[in-house]
Amino acid sequence: MIRRKSVLAVLLVAALGASSCSTVGRLNPFGKKDKGPQELAGQGQRVSIVPQDERLEPTEALKGVTFSVSTPQPVPAWPLPGGNPEQALGNVAVGDNLNVAWRKSFGQGDKRGRYVTAPPVAADGKVFVMDAAGRVAAMDARTGSEIWRTGTNPGDNKRDKLAFGGGMAYADGKLYVSSGYREVMQMDARTGAVGWRTRTDEPIHGAPTVSGGRVFVVALDNSLLTFDTKDGTPSWTYQALAESARILKASTPAVSGDTVVAAFGSGELVALRTANGNDLWNEALSRASRTSALSEIRDIPGRPVIYQGDVFAVSHSGVFAATDLRTGQVRWTLPVVGISTPWPAGDVIYVVSKTGQVICASRESGQIYWIKDLNEGFKAKKKGGVFGLFGKREARPIWSGPLLAGQRLLIAGQGGELVVLNAHTGDVEKRLDLNGPATMAPIAMGDTVYVVTDEADLVAIR
Repeated sequence: MIRRKSVLAVLLVAALGASSCSTVGRLNPFGKKDKGPQELAGQGQRVSIVPQDERLEPTEALKGVTFSVSTPQPVPAWPLPGGNPEQALGNVAVGDNLNVAWRKSFGQGDKRGRYVTAPPVAADGKVFVMDAAGRVAAMDARTGSEIWRTGTNPGDNKRDKLAFGGGMAYADGKLYVSSGYREVMQMDARTGAVGWRTRTDEPIHGAPTVSGGRVFVVALDNSLLTFDTKDGTPSWTYQALAESARILKASTPAVSGDTVVAAFGSGELVALRTANGNDLWNEALSRASRTSALSEIRDIPGRPVIYQGDVFAVSHSGVFAATDLRTGQVRWTLPVVGISTPWPAGDVIYVVSKTGQVICASRESGQIYWIKDLNEGFKAKKKGGVFGLFGKREARPIWSGPLLAGQRLLIAGQGGELVVLNAHTGDVEKRLDLNGPATMAPIAMGDTVYVVTDEADLVAIR
């Protein structure tokens, strides 16, 4: 039986400070048509495509209207968690007939308060993964065989309940690793040998981004940390608002030119100068809901995406927004509760909601082309209890992605399958068995798609 985890686990942080005295808790999650605006937002305006608390529906004016998703491009490497510094790869070229080629275990899966949360990266014929115990492994991209393995635990905090998560980024033959063990490290990507390691005050549950000779990473206390790639020397920091509750997933900053955009557990989306951390703009992606207390968790656990001059991000509080990178003006918003990363390509942008809706919207206006509910027909069952009584009700599966590959959207599911949708219609074209729950989006390199499961299996699909 597949052991399922909820990526909507909330970190209830009692006192975020230098001591980081914290507690980890696990909680299970649980209108009318609108034609949208006829024009884009002007200076200082914010366009809400659908009024708050109303059900999303496709825009009548877009029914039957075709759109472009750009030409698929080969991806020789996926060196950063989002593929590139902007975290936007457009349309990825992979093989036509997708089938599972192999599955390989790379260590410890979700167990005893440790979780597999690090997105894989790939370069130089290797896929780099991190298990629930913080061990980093390099796997052969063609066969899945292990090449090397290096632990990140410094050995002095085995009982640290927040010592999970982190991630990896590849640049110039080096692997940069963030860790729940309060460290940022550099490893040799060929051998796994540690070059340098720098201590941090707080655990780091998100993966780093590397750009322009700097490592950018968000720590648990909502601070953006930067380090020199050569020797790990700390550089400038930025402190966002403190937040007592957040999602297990953690975001990775996006970089475009001399601007870095970071998302925080406070619901803040912040643009800063990469050279010195000077604040360019700050936008709060949060709203109150009359129907859900979980909207008070304002976290932006998915990665912000920079694409053609706009920043796209979605919050758990229920705001999916397009923001001008230069000015910080929000051009449009949709009331989408999300924990994954949006995917812009050509004329459209795709996003997966927490409830399992895949939404295809106009990138320019936010008006909706189509919506596909991956949890349609789901009936919650009670587990445990006596004679079916007093048991816990099963939560809806969580879906992660998407990855746009040709004319297909690939979305990994907590129920243990990879769903392939038609990118233009949302119709299901194929379902692949992952043999384990997956709560991280797929990545691609060459002709192969890779998925990491919560049980620490690397699955190759080609």
